Amino acid sequence: MAEMVKVGAHEDASRTILSWLKQYHKDLAKQAVAVRVGDEFLDLTAPLPVGQEIEVISAGDPLGLEILRHSTAHLMAQAVIRLFPGAKPAIGPSIEQGFYYDFATDRPFTEEDLAAIEAEMKKLAKQNLTVEREELERADCIARYREMGNAFKTEILEEIPQPTVTVYRQGEFFDLCRGPHVPSTGRLGAFKLLSVAGAYWRGDEKRPMLSRIYGTAFPTQEELDAFLTMREEAKRRDHRRLGRELGLFLNSPEVGAGLPLWLPKGATVRYALETFLRTELVRRGYQPVYTPHIGKLDLYRTSGHYPYYKDDQFPPITFGDEEGEEEGYLLKPMNCPHHIQIYKSEMRSYRDLPLRMAEFGTVYRFEQSGELGGLTRVRGFTQDDAHLFLTPEQLDVEFKATVDLILFVLRTLGLSDYRVRVSLRDPNSDKYVGDPENWDQAQRAILQAVQDLGMEYTVAEGEAAFYGPKLDFLVRDSIGREWQLGTVQVDYNLPQRFELEYIGEDGHAHRPVMIHRAPFGSLERFFGLLIEHFAGAFPVWLAPVQAVVIPISERHHEYARTVAATLRAFMARVEVDERSETMRYKIREAQLQKVPYMLVVGDKEAEEQTVGVRSRTEGDLGAVPLAQFAEQLRAEAQIPTAG
Repeated sequence: MAEMVKVGAHEDASRTILSWLKQYHKDLAKQAVAVRVGDEFLDLTAPLPVGQEIEVISAGDPLGLEILRHSTAHLMAQAVIRLFPGAKPAIGPSIEQGFYYDFATDRPFTEEDLAAIEAEMKKLAKQNLTVEREELERADCIARYREMGNAFKTEILEEIPQPTVTVYRQGEFFDLCRGPHVPSTGRLGAFKLLSVAGAYWRGDEKRPMLSRIYGTAFPTQEELDAFLTMREEAKRRDHRRLGRELGLFLNSPEVGAGLPLWLPKGATVRYALETFLRTELVRRGYQPVYTPHIGKLDLYRTSGHYPYYKDDQFPPITFGDEEGEEEGYLLKPMNCPHHIQIYKSEMRSYRDLPLRMAEFGTVYRFEQSGELGGLTRVRGFTQDDAHLFLTPEQLDVEFKATVDLILFVLRTLGLSDYRVRVSLRDPNSDKYVGDPENWDQAQRAILQAVQDLGMEYTVAEGEAAFYGPKLDFLVRDSIGREWQLGTVQVDYNLPQRFELEYIGEDGHAHRPVMIHRAPFGSLERFFGLLIEHFAGAFPVWLAPVQAVVIPISERHHEYARTVAATLRAFMARVEVDERSETMRYKIREAQLQKVPYMLVVGDKEAEEQTVGVRSRTEGDLGAVPLAQFAEQLRAEAQIPTAG
């Protein structure tokens, strides 16, 4: 945590902040990277702010870590220019897990270049070069960069309205920057260059392609080592690699970016997930519906989705009707307007409510190509969507019931590490629709419910959906990454926009309240998370292949098929490996495919009606009677329920 210290009014204003800290706060001086005085950030080499209270920002603080990483990006740029004098630096910000810097170069950087650049960075760090802040006339700075042939810095400078700018210098290297920065390069030691990539200048494919180097930095070597270990584990669990190796899904350029194809094994896992949730929804009084993938543009204008999501949608499609008049249609960005039309198809009574409609509905968003990735960011995805239409008096009970459903889903799948966030409207933003009074009612309902349930939660102003506040479940996977999955939203606004009604007990028309909810969120993202969470080794009930029967030789094929048929009669997912490979090879292949059980059969097993069981987790379990193993597998493969 940042620490506040008071500078006495009698102190010498000609001293630097760092020298004063070294005298009076030695431990803080070792950890500090900058200070904050009021709303202003200062370098440690700045003059001492006499008589003021200063907030010392250490490298361990989130802001301090950002400063440390940005300073390391400058160190990397200096090393690059030393080794590649013709390189022209563009921008080099800190990012969530490190930093990057873009350069215009004669040739793209390679992975082999990283070792040399990193070695040069270490030399510069050992030299402990002083990092100095300078203030220059903007025109003079533009002239310097033009002389250096750096059009990127020149372009940035030309957009700055202020007459003066700041640069930071260390040795022969200087860079345009607001700062603050560490006082010397000796403060930078625990860093690692990670990868190279191409990047268009300012993300515009019509602008020059630059060479980008990614790196990371931490206050200590121990923290860096822990990060690199986690990164290697993330690579091992990467759902894109595992999806390819395990035959779960693929992305085809012929189909289009962000439009994944579910292969048979992946589709089997998806089917099991859908069956699991559908079974629970029946128990909880939901009714299934199906809606089309496209709808009239006016439908989404009424809901507000078209103006709100306009930039993230596929372009509207125009058709001519029988009279020759043109009508606009849109690939649906959300399912709720369609469900609303089902609600409106007949007059509803208070006796009909709550009405719970559920659909695994596919929706479409035109995400930017640079943001697409595997299954976690796609352009076509299926939501386990449901919309509940309620009387206001039913809201509290139904909201809590949807929370209970989400908790059941997370618990069943072993996703126990999560936090809860109440996402509210930002009253100063114009992106939200509806009456502020409706928003207040909805927000009070969510806050009251989570308090009644005794849930720990945080509040995030500005994270609400455009039509209503929501309760989000942010799940940490097995290596600590956070994903937003389940969500429950309270909505007074769409019922008003679509003029929904029900006849109350008093015989008059009333407006219902809606709950939007999705325990999985997106099936694609949820599946990607599960692949990485389980490292592809799904529990038996989800595994695409639950057992592989491995005959020792060709004469055992017939019994192997009998074993498979027996298990399939119990609805088990079984394959028979009849390839002319050795038994050990087949076992190894099944292990690589993360199959829960390998069943070896030979003469003895055929004679005694047994199977030689090898477990993915427990190894060789010996011979087990076929009927006994079939019952065991049936029990393990049972779809979990809350009942």
